[in-house]
Amino acid sequence: MKEVLKNRTKRFAIDCWQLCGKFPVTREYDAFCRQLIRCSSSVGANYRAACRAKSDADFIHKLKIVEEEADECMYFLEIFFEISQKEHQEIKRLLAEANELLSIVVASIKTMRNRKS
Repeated sequence: MKEVLKNRTKRFAIDCWQLCGKFPVTREYDAFCRQLIRCSSSVGANYRAACRAKSDADFIHKLKIVEEEADECMYFLEIFFEISQKEHQEIKRLLAEANELLSIVVASIKTMRNRKS
């Protein structure tokens, strides 16, 4: 499961990066594209860090960062959906993937917290 999520989070970052390449090169789009690229790549990077956690508490802490970053991705994807007239299907697909990744992470956090109790 870890390898599957590592690959999914990496693919998500690449897909967000490719989406950003399809938008106009303007100061306004650039600001949002930079943010989406940062947070989408952070999802995978922090998930990988969680896989190397030194304790259950460290694992949960790192997954909470993944949760925040995935939610931030959804925010910027929602903005792109509203401000852009193009790529709506791809944005919807990426929103669905971000939501699935977020759900998996939240479920993992709950499982770990229940296990600790």
